[in-house]
Amino acid sequence: MAGDLQQQLSFLRQRMAAVDRRFTGIPGPAPPPAITVVKPERYWVEEYLPGAEVHTEFGRHWEMEKLYERHRRHGNIGIVDLEQLPADLLGPISGGEIAHAHPSEWCFLDTETSGLAGGSGTYAFLIGVGRIAPDGFRVRQFFMREYGEEASLLHALAEHLKQFRVLITYNGRIYDQPLLETRYRMSRARPPFSDLAHLDLLFGCRRLWKLRFESCRLVELENQILGAEREGDLPGEMIPYVYFEYLRTREIARLVPIFHHNATDILTLACFTAIVPWAFHDPGRAQFGHGAEMVGLARWWRQAGEHENALALFRRAIERGLPDHLLFRTMWDAALLEKKLGRDHAALPLLNDLAAGRNEWRRSALEELARYYERRERNFSRALDMTLAALEAGSSAPLERRRLRLEKRLAAGRNRLPL
Repeated sequence: MAGDLQQQLSFLRQRMAAVDRRFTGIPGPAPPPAITVVKPERYWVEEYLPGAEVHTEFGRHWEMEKLYERHRRHGNIGIVDLEQLPADLLGPISGGEIAHAHPSEWCFLDTETSGLAGGSGTYAFLIGVGRIAPDGFRVRQFFMREYGEEASLLHALAEHLKQFRVLITYNGRIYDQPLLETRYRMSRARPPFSDLAHLDLLFGCRRLWKLRFESCRLVELENQILGAEREGDLPGEMIPYVYFEYLRTREIARLVPIFHHNATDILTLACFTAIVPWAFHDPGRAQFGHGAEMVGLARWWRQAGEHENALALFRRAIERGLPDHLLFRTMWDAALLEKKLGRDHAALPLLNDLAAGRNEWRRSALEELARYYERRERNFSRALDMTLAALEAGSSAPLERRRLRLEKRLAAGRNRLPL
């Protein structure tokens, strides 16, 4: 057995040697190519971005400016339209605070920060300020390449803002301005905002569009209202992480989308200033695309005590068409305004329509109708019918008292009838 095994092994060795001799001299397969990892080059800001290093008495920082020429458009708004806005446009939407200011005296501000929550540990590493200029719309960006440049950046920003009378932001009254005021105080400098009238356009946008859209984020309204699509934009929640990565690696190319994001936000803010204030300044000139926008503005007029303007917009919204839940609420609001203006007869059709169908305002409408027929027309029978219908929708002590009172009056009236 052992001899047989040795013979088999010898035979296999001979076969393997023959195979080796047969393929001797033939090159083997080439080794796989080496994998090269391409990393972004560590360009300095000066080598990669337009702009200039600015020196102040507090140090240095980086600034650059972008021009959107007059012939260009952002969505459905032309840049040239911005300079033609009237000086009294911002009066109504600001509650009279900005009664008269030429568009060249407006500035549009937005910040990019190292955190989203704010607080003393959050820095505004990029501050953009837009302005309406004779050659178009200009956005100047103040950039902090490292934390040590903050004092210089804040000083330059304060000097730049001195030429303006009006500050326009989007949620800036809650976020941007308090954050910058904190940074100025941390730098032992006086914040420059006390000399500027501040218009936070977020509140006007919410008035117009919160009933129509689920979100009033600037980027979403930019798409829905302006019809503008962003390309290569960086989500806002990613901006702090990208900046920290820049501080670690000094790869300035990573920040290019942030500069683009900031400039586009400011341009969009300026374009909305050509739309939103018009609705508050002259509703007749405002181009409403949806009845919900009219309802939002009507509520603002009502709150301001302009009841006739509010009622006219409520009526227009009802005629334009609304979703059922908003339609019934708007009909109720319009009916109450008619009553407030002393026109009970004008409220009757609205109240009757509400009372005729199933909706959350049906019972309230029936109560108002019962009150009208009892007090105005002295039609106790009709008033009792409305009261009983309201009780079917839901019982209450005032309704029960009205029912008893009306039944007594009707009974007394029948007892006085001649035989």
